Amino acid sequence: MRPVVLYITGMMRCGSTFVGNVLNELPGAVHIGERYFLWKNAVLRDGTNTLCGCGLDLLDCEVWAKHLGGASGPDRKGAERLWDLQQRFLRTRHTAPRLAESLGRRRRPSEVDELGDAIAGIHHAVAEASGAGVVVDSSKYAADAAVLAARDDLDVRVLHIVRDPRATVTSYLAPKNYLERMSAPRTLAYWAGFNVASEVVGAAVGAAKYLRIRYEDFTRRPREVTDEIARFAGYSDANAISFDSASVVLGGNHTVTGNPDRLRHGRIEIQRHERWRDTMPLPGKLAAFAGVAPLMLRYGYR
Repeated sequence: MRPVVLYITGMMRCGSTFVGNVLNELPGAVHIGERYFLWKNAVLRDGTNTLCGCGLDLLDCEVWAKHLGGASGPDRKGAERLWDLQQRFLRTRHTAPRLAESLGRRRRPSEVDELGDAIAGIHHAVAEASGAGVVVDSSKYAADAAVLAARDDLDVRVLHIVRDPRATVTSYLAPKNYLERMSAPRTLAYWAGFNVASEVVGAAVGAAKYLRIRYEDFTRRPREVTDEIARFAGYSDANAISFDSASVVLGGNHTVTGNPDRLRHGRIEIQRHERWRDTMPLPGKLAAFAGVAPLMLRYGYR
């Protein structure tokens, strides 16, 4: 079985958790959240939380437990090594060399092969455990996507989600117990870097394997944009998802990390999250625009 991996890229706080959970409602699809943090959270117990989106500890969840060690328990040394390798080879800053290797322009280090095998192993294990043919991975690391896209055993399609940087800045400035506060200049630098890296990977994989959406369009026209994503992932339509004009019905999920809202299910209000329009002072709006103006204009933000 060669599962489709719908890999979500973009800047953190782009709405990927909610979009992923909506896509989780498609028949034969499973959203696994920010898989990048699986070893850190589940095995090393050193992340923001150890819960699966189903509400159980990741080590007790039927989807994750077998892959993470089963009855013999988790392999802590193995998890330490893979987490360390991810930090050394698969951060956004590593996108260019990973892409060059995937395109055959430079030799790939053995450690990257080791990581690619381990990550693909997760996708295959989840697909087998859940019976899903489409695995939605919202890890958002372009270097990660570049490595996976070169594999023959996965059908990787890159979904790039863009969100207005003024909303991202506002989100990072608001105190949250699960997220480190980040200054506006640093957030804007990251926003530009993550989105440029996503576009570079998109150009490399080609138009048939890359789709860019804006989160604001998703919240305003959820059914239409979800249909577009579903067709991109190989579905003929998304009629199985229960939308109305302002809400969607979500079942359970098996996500790793992400916004705490991932634990909610039932009828969920689709919120636009445009608080920045009322709360961000004009100088802040102008500074944000000046800092990343070319990209904002490219994405249709004024």
